[in-house]
Amino acid sequence: MPVTAMQPVAPLRATATLLPIMAVVFVAFLVIGVAMPVLPLHVHDGLGLGTFVVGLVAGSQFAASLVSRPWAGDFSDRSGAKRGVVVGLLAAAASGVLYLASLPFADTPLASVCVLLLGRGLLGAAESSIITAAVSWGLALADARSTGKVIAWIGSAMFAAFAIGAPAGSALYAAYGFAAIAIATAVAPLLTLLLVVRLPAVPPLHHQARTSFAEVLGAVWVPGLGAALGSVGFGAVITFAALLFANRGWGNGWLAYTVYAVAFILARVFFSHVADLLGGAKVALVCAVIEAAGQVLIWLASRPETALAGAALTGFGFSLVYPGFGVEAVRRVPAQNRGLAMGAYTAFLDLAQGLASPALGLIAGGARLNVAFLASAVTVLGAALAALWLMAPPTTLEGSPP
Repeated sequence: MPVTAMQPVAPLRATATLLPIMAVVFVAFLVIGVAMPVLPLHVHDGLGLGTFVVGLVAGSQFAASLVSRPWAGDFSDRSGAKRGVVVGLLAAAASGVLYLASLPFADTPLASVCVLLLGRGLLGAAESSIITAAVSWGLALADARSTGKVIAWIGSAMFAAFAIGAPAGSALYAAYGFAAIAIATAVAPLLTLLLVVRLPAVPPLHHQARTSFAEVLGAVWVPGLGAALGSVGFGAVITFAALLFANRGWGNGWLAYTVYAVAFILARVFFSHVADLLGGAKVALVCAVIEAAGQVLIWLASRPETALAGAALTGFGFSLVYPGFGVEAVRRVPAQNRGLAMGAYTAFLDLAQGLASPALGLIAGGARLNVAFLASAVTVLGAALAALWLMAPPTTLEGSPP
């Protein structure tokens, strides 16, 4: 099937047009989903390292994503979103090879975790390229009235991968150990390339004036800050939920990831259009409060059902915090800088996760493990303040929509 360029489609056709891109994101992010519930256990129980190192290993992926976001966004804008996805998939496969390479050093935990950190860093760069390019691809195929829907639906594919990947990863780890996780991480992205090559590309907008990264960053920093603060609840769940369940003797810690992801997806299925209709800042405000309430429930949980309810509220809240702030970010830049805008916007999430995961690990190591979720709840409430800030009329860059 020849590769052809496509033009933006009407809102009613937008969802069908996004489905192939969503499928690519889904398969690509399975490699992150399978590692989420087992990586903390591998580092903490398998290698015998502390909660700070658990947070460091988890946060290293986000730190690498942060560093690579500007490049990923600019590459997508200049070379085309499809090429950005391909580069990301190849890097993801290479990270699985590094996961495998860390295993022979298991008897020397520090050496093993150093190789693992390299793999996590490469996976972070891969994730950055894939999701930044995929969202840019989707925004190019849809019209301006579907910005929130594009961000929400492509993100839904990512979290669907987390929901399925979490139990799959737990089963693989229980049956075959971390080697199975490493092999899956290496193979799945290569299989995804078979789907990508058949998808139509969207040509980059070379003929239009471009805006510098610094200018784009200045335009999107407030929504980016809000999304960053809101993402801390997500980071707390993926880094410490499995350890909390194991610490309490509850079992099936992967359920927290799945419940989180299911609530996340349901919120986007039924409410993905709300940010476009009511305004991103209003939606982000309400959902940040919901997310914080979920973190408080996990902090107070004395039974696994309460913790799972907290994970569900966290997922529901953050599901619309991200596209809510994303609508505010995209509306502040010209169309030809969509990829760079999404790269700058999501860089704030990477910064938050790169700093928050180790910081929460220190808090968890110095107190009871559940206190990390209280600290997360307080941080997430900061996103509500950012949303209130954004309710004032926005300042737009020249050439962007009003």
